[in-house]
Amino acid sequence: MTLDALEIGKDAIVSSVDCEEKSLRQHIFDMGLTPGTEVTMVKYAPMGDPLEIRLRGYELTIRAADAAQISLENVHDAHEKVRLQVASGVTSHPAIGENKLRPRAAGGVVPAGKPLSFALAGNQNCGKTTLFNQLTGSNQHVGNFPGVTVDRKDGQMRSHPEATVTDLPGIYSLSPYTGEEVVSRQFIIDSKPDAIINIVDATNIERNLYLTTQLMELDVPMVIALNMMDEVTENGGSVDVNALESFLGVPVVPISAAKDEGVDELVEHAIHVARYRERPGRIDFCRPDGPDGGAVHRCIHAIGELVSDHAERACLPDRYAATKLIEGDELVIKALGLEKNELDAMEHIISQMEEESGSDRLAALADMRFSFIEAICARCVKKPQESREHERSSRIDRVLTGRFTAIPCFIGIMIVVFWLTFDLIGGNLSDLMATGVSAASDAIDSALTAADVNPVIHSLVIDGVITGVGTVISFLPIIVTLFILLSILEDSGYMARVAFVMDKLLRKIGLSGRSFVPMLVGFGCSVPAIMATRTLPSEHDRKMTIMLTPFMSCSAKLPVYTLLCAAFFSKGAPLVMISLYVIGMLVGVLVALVLKHTAFKGEPVPFVMELPNYRMPSAATTLRLAWDKAKDFLTRAFTIIFLASVAIWFLQTFDVRLNMVADQSQSLLAIMGSAISPIFAPLGFGDWRASTALVTGFAAKESVVATLTVLVGDTPAALATLFTPFTAFVFLVFVLLYTPCVAAITAVRNELNGRYALYVVLLQCGVAWVVAFIVHAIGMMLGLA
Repeated sequence: MTLDALEIGKDAIVSSVDCEEKSLRQHIFDMGLTPGTEVTMVKYAPMGDPLEIRLRGYELTIRAADAAQISLENVHDAHEKVRLQVASGVTSHPAIGENKLRPRAAGGVVPAGKPLSFALAGNQNCGKTTLFNQLTGSNQHVGNFPGVTVDRKDGQMRSHPEATVTDLPGIYSLSPYTGEEVVSRQFIIDSKPDAIINIVDATNIERNLYLTTQLMELDVPMVIALNMMDEVTENGGSVDVNALESFLGVPVVPISAAKDEGVDELVEHAIHVARYRERPGRIDFCRPDGPDGGAVHRCIHAIGELVSDHAERACLPDRYAATKLIEGDELVIKALGLEKNELDAMEHIISQMEEESGSDRLAALADMRFSFIEAICARCVKKPQESREHERSSRIDRVLTGRFTAIPCFIGIMIVVFWLTFDLIGGNLSDLMATGVSAASDAIDSALTAADVNPVIHSLVIDGVITGVGTVISFLPIIVTLFILLSILEDSGYMARVAFVMDKLLRKIGLSGRSFVPMLVGFGCSVPAIMATRTLPSEHDRKMTIMLTPFMSCSAKLPVYTLLCAAFFSKGAPLVMISLYVIGMLVGVLVALVLKHTAFKGEPVPFVMELPNYRMPSAATTLRLAWDKAKDFLTRAFTIIFLASVAIWFLQTFDVRLNMVADQSQSLLAIMGSAISPIFAPLGFGDWRASTALVTGFAAKESVVATLTVLVGDTPAALATLFTPFTAFVFLVFVLLYTPCVAAITAVRNELNGRYALYVVLLQCGVAWVVAFIVHAIGMMLGLA
């Protein structure tokens, strides 16, 4: 039997993983699905795919197609896991010196007060962000890792201003499966931090220690933060911390980051191992007398000896280099620069190991790590009964991911999110801020008039600077509110369930379920939607999602819809509005299908994702995220819109001789509009005023309304001089689909690069013209023109 055929409520033992794609196979092993592991089928997604399984004490999602490549044996009814009972008694502390696996000093003490750097590493959903905030408080800043768009947070460690902590992306292993894993690994290897703080979820210790063993192989000073210990003890479990230290040879500090318990002790241990350069006491996890007869042990050590000179030149530890070579890690192979005869010898050693152990190289390494972890957990960990958090999550999931309730619940939750964002909280705050900006503008206008300031400067300040800046400032409450609500959903664990529910639907257009949330946010604003793609695990999904998100009709286009619908479709306005949203989604799907078979060929990344327990979001973390996003939005988008607004003001105000114009039709903007108006003539609105409105819409979609109002007027009679009902609808279709505002294009440039930003502009404009032309042609055939 294969995993996709396992019935709900049944247990089975994994016998083999037969994926042809090496990276997927590696990732499946890294997540704990190794031969000999017991798995339980929990449920299927409402659409039948993907699946939710339980293994090693946590829930994992996997697509049916990938599960079909995992063979099972010994299928039986699900049963309760037997709690591991550790021997009672007191374990002596290994740091005193009585244990041979105490941390190893590398020599050369760092003087007190000298700068120290720390890397904070751990699995996703282990409380890493909460710990980072506890360690650094407000002394942190956000940027990107060099050369990539993955977020990088740095901060000064509390009570130690000389110590800098870098928050690495959440990862499951150091195998290069996702961009985050490559970034984290390269940061540790290339930047050479003085120590690693490895945060481990104590409620899921087996899976988390898998990354720990890989970090220890890097042979960098290290301390383990055993997080969520309060949950473990509250549910009847315990961890013999001293025994765990003695087996690992690394300081282990029990903490609760959410409650700020044990963090001060963690800081002191981290400072100590960094200053005294105390490396892990153990970097070898293979047994010479293991079940495989020591085949893996001999293989790793033989390859380590074979490449030791290359590893030394590449500044890589022998053990780490050996295990990565066995995995076939291209980055390490390239870094070592091995000759052909050395590669051939290495392949012979690995093949011999596979023959002796009866297991392939990837499975053998993963099994070696998990066997070591299981052995020490059997000695150090008393597993609790099912935790209250897991029991609560199971009850909630019966509704939020239920076959008939998942999608209605999702729709209801998102309606509440958008209602709070665009009406009750964000909308009202935005209106208040707009009122304040208007009052400030009137006051400044009166002051400039009273001071008899030059009319050009007066117009620049009021019509250029304040108008442009005011648009952004008044929109900021909506951005912050949306990010706060999405952060709450993300931190609570619900967004992972949304991806689980929607994966099958999005896979048909070449995306994974994780892309659904950013595209959904796009109905509010493209800027935060594009920024939200940072959470996607693959560049394929990330780039494609960014290209498609602007097709979702953002709220900035609503004023345009409202103006023209009120003028031309007073009775059928709701139907016209709905049709625009539907057209946007349908066109997005069609473009996705084209991109799937052209620029973004290939399937989306496999959907192997952990489903964390539901947890109450941290208020401090949520508010800090909102503050970061607010600063990010203001610094990136604010300046661009400011410059664009000034540029549009200049073009509206002056003619070719740089004289101020009394008639807008003589302005530089009108000349530009007239120059491009022939492009829109086949669409039915070749008037320069319509073209000019579309040009100003590049800065912000609200500018379309402002420009039409200035050039034509906002009454139905005035607008009827420019459009008929039919051409007004074609115009709305074009506004719906053409390039998003400057802020969104800037976000694309910041997330990807200038080339992709240009692609988005050209793609959106091209698609908008083609679709509008088709709509116009159909209308002509039906006699609607």
